Amino acid sequence: MPEPGLVPDLSPVLVAAGGTGGHLFPAEALAAALAKRGVAVHLATDRRAARFGGAFADQDVHLIASATLRARNPITLTRTAATLGLGIVQARALLAQLKPAAAIGFGGYPTVPTLLAAVWRGVPTLIHDANAVIGRANRLLAPRVSAIATTFPDVFAAEPALAAKATLTGNPVRSAVVAAAAIPYPAGNDSLRLVIFGGSQGAHAINMAMLAALPHLERYAARLEITHQTGEKDAPEVAEAYRTHGFNASVVPFIQDMAAAYQRADLVICRAGATTIAEVTACGKACLFIPFPHAVDDHQRRNAEAFLKKGAGFMLLERELSGERLAGIIHELAENPETVQRAGALAFGLARLDAARIIVDEMMKQL
Repeated sequence: MPEPGLVPDLSPVLVAAGGTGGHLFPAEALAAALAKRGVAVHLATDRRAARFGGAFADQDVHLIASATLRARNPITLTRTAATLGLGIVQARALLAQLKPAAAIGFGGYPTVPTLLAAVWRGVPTLIHDANAVIGRANRLLAPRVSAIATTFPDVFAAEPALAAKATLTGNPVRSAVVAAAAIPYPAGNDSLRLVIFGGSQGAHAINMAMLAALPHLERYAARLEITHQTGEKDAPEVAEAYRTHGFNASVVPFIQDMAAAYQRADLVICRAGATTIAEVTACGKACLFIPFPHAVDDHQRRNAEAFLKKGAGFMLLERELSGERLAGIIHELAENPETVQRAGALAFGLARLDAARIIVDEMMKQL
């Protein structure tokens, strides 16, 4: 039986998200929350979603043309405008077909045609922003949509008009991660279990820094249990380096079951994307954040800093990243497990496990 709050015969909800895990995983969590209330969900996204959109049935996934507004070259700008125009035409046709009760955007440029088309059609609209600094696509949409959901407080502190329609909700977390977080994992005896990853494609800088750190960590080879997601390109080199230095590490191009990996970890070494942060906090894991330095508006550093202020994690900027520096931090944390445990507990205190429900409630207010 569906949960109370929406009638089962309500028109579907159209969710729009960029085709990366950071955008799609929160959309997946929201879709699950809507399904519990008897509401069908359709996803508007781009071709990159094939790797991450498995939670949505094929017939409910709609590819919308989009392009990133970056280059200032007149020819490139013309092509971008043409692509976005095509996307708006496609989105208008999709809206006419589905007649959704609402449209919800989770960031990324593929949301722009869909949400603009929904606004022009008079469909209630809501956008969710996962970062401490609002993304550029959401920045464009924010003045036009009906409501805004944010993960971090005070995103619109200097903009009263936008702040008035913004609600602090947190970032929706997939049900698999929430379920894994509820299952305690046996504490290691004298070991430190590391999970290392740099996003779905891996992070070359993190991979190479870890390789450079291994000679400094050989004395801990028996104590470190390592799962390392490298991406396809670096996997052979990284796996060979662990073998050479005597480490028993699981090296994979892509971790299929991220929830299980989080569950096993004592310490996660990762970028500071908003979805990663939401999932590790939901699992109560200590993190060493290495923010991606080229993220738009340096939002990953801002994300990580919000947690450092609460003592809920650690940060190493990529410009300071070296094998020796990384090894030193791992050494210090291996010698002080209580510091790791304390950071994990504080991180869990910042988790918002009900974010999807709150967003659904906010959407209901617009209907």
